[in-house]
Amino acid sequence: RLIKNEAGLSAAKTEELTYVMPDGSMIFTREEGWKEIKVCRIFQQKDIVKIQENRQQITRSLYVCHLGEHKGFLDKMEHYVERYRKKICVADGAKWIWNWASDRYPDMVQILDFYHALEKLCAYAGLQYPDEKQRTKWIEKQKKLLTEDKVDKVITAIEKQEPKTPEAEKAQDNLLTYYKNNRSRMYYGTYRAKGYLIGSGAIESAHRNVVQQRLKLSGQRWSVQGAQQIVNLRAYKKSDRWNEVVDFIKQAA
Repeated sequence: RLIKNEAGLSAAKTEELTYVMPDGSMIFTREEGWKEIKVCRIFQQKDIVKIQENRQQITRSLYVCHLGEHKGFLDKMEHYVERYRKKICVADGAKWIWNWASDRYPDMVQILDFYHALEKLCAYAGLQYPDEKQRTKWIEKQKKLLTEDKVDKVITAIEKQEPKTPEAEKAQDNLLTYYKNNRSRMYYGTYRAKGYLIGSGAIESAHRNVVQQRLKLSGQRWSVQGAQQIVNLRAYKKSDRWNEVVDFIKQAA
């Protein structure tokens, strides 16, 4: 059961730039085997603190977790997301996420996670270029173009190549489809110039810290209901809202 509460990050400061990062990972359940648990991490620009030259830390986040279909997950997210006016969604390219963002928040900035974009590029290059030196050179060239808002040039370069194997051809088709479907979300030079995050490392970290450290220990098999209850508590704990859980228990006693 979710605790009904209007707590947020800075509900009174709705003009603060707010990141919305949804993603999914798998846990093992007794009833259905491996099942996706969806997590959303919500945090604000002001809470990103530089702690080293190339390292940042997010000092405060709000987490939403759901074990099941994306509709139920989006309903939970809406309870928190709707209050913030300036929003950026960084995600891995799942169509249901972009459909939700476009339908509910047309003004929300949508960014395809830069590292997912690179991952697919490297997967294709690994099949197309057996020579490591040649492969690395080609990848670095395309990576530079992506950081300069030149995704169309990257697409053209990939289209002009003749795949060397059937596997490379399949990877090429997948990569082109992925880039073409997300080209409007891949202006990484513009995003960086505005100070936006372009990677989803924050939500990858959330999966480890909120979900996996508790629900993916050796030999664990959860009931669907039990997993949802535990991950709800984890979300409140990691969101620095444990006092609300305590208050709820006191009121129910």
